[in-house]
Amino acid sequence: MNKNPYKKLAAVFDNYFAPLVNELPQHPKNLYQPVTYFLGLDAKRIRPLLALIVADFFDAKITKALPAAAAVELFHNFSLIHDDIMDNAPLRRGKQTVHEKWNSNIAILSGDVLLVKAYQEFAKCKKETSIQLQSVFSETAIGLCEGQQLDMDFETRNNVSIDEYIEMIRLKTAVLLGCSMQMGAICAKASKENAALFYKAGEKLGIAFQLTDDYLDVFGVAEKVGKQTGGDIIANKKTWLLLKALETSNTKQKKELKNWLTKKQFNPKEKVAAVKDIFVSLKLNSSLQNQIDSYYHQAIKLLKTSSASNKKINVFAQFAESLMKRSK
Repeated sequence: MNKNPYKKLAAVFDNYFAPLVNELPQHPKNLYQPVTYFLGLDAKRIRPLLALIVADFFDAKITKALPAAAAVELFHNFSLIHDDIMDNAPLRRGKQTVHEKWNSNIAILSGDVLLVKAYQEFAKCKKETSIQLQSVFSETAIGLCEGQQLDMDFETRNNVSIDEYIEMIRLKTAVLLGCSMQMGAICAKASKENAALFYKAGEKLGIAFQLTDDYLDVFGVAEKVGKQTGGDIIANKKTWLLLKALETSNTKQKKELKNWLTKKQFNPKEKVAAVKDIFVSLKLNSSLQNQIDSYYHQAIKLLKTSSASNKKINVFAQFAESLMKRSK
């Protein structure tokens, strides 16, 4: 079976999205050039694809879901540009981040334009559908802001629990996947019950997706991941791996971890190697993979209770599994 059974859907989206990027104004140059640059970077575009896949589950015309798919992709890129500023990240998708290539003020404004462009897409839908889509989308946008704030709050807290972390990534990452799938169902005129099911399944997949990112940040290859390896370790991010390590480590390991967490001056490569060694000694790489698998299976179980055909769900299940086994 083809690794990606949705290549045709992805191509349909690309054909719709490319003109949106190409038709962006040229002036002011420092506003739109960063937008064009960022949207031109190699991206997975999973979220818009999810919207189209779900619309196809209900045999809807894919064209009906294209504006919603574009909106979610524009919004996702807006959030990434702003996140990179807050995280002081040097790389995104293997290239310089917008704030590094230009500056933070330009990056903020360029991100803002993408947010407005996302809402403009909904105006292309029929009024009733547009209202429903914007309602779901706005709630999701608030969730992302809440998740980002929690993520920043965690930086100065020493008592973050794994449950709190899961809730944070649910808000910061997973709700947008849930939103994408729910909007696909709305565009296909699916029942409210089905739309709600797809949202919940998307959330579970989103958590699995973010946990996979956490795994790759430590155990992935920088050239494939497109980001700095061990960036979360260097920044003392309260990820599942770190929180689990603090919870399960012995006295010596815990002391070493806390030493690295409090050090102001350090060699980044040395810190990443030392913390990674502790993770491996605690077998947290395999434990995290088990967590990822659990959320993935919860998502598929939810989808199988919907009215979509089992055949289509099974194809999607294999595709979703490949996302959890990715190298970037």
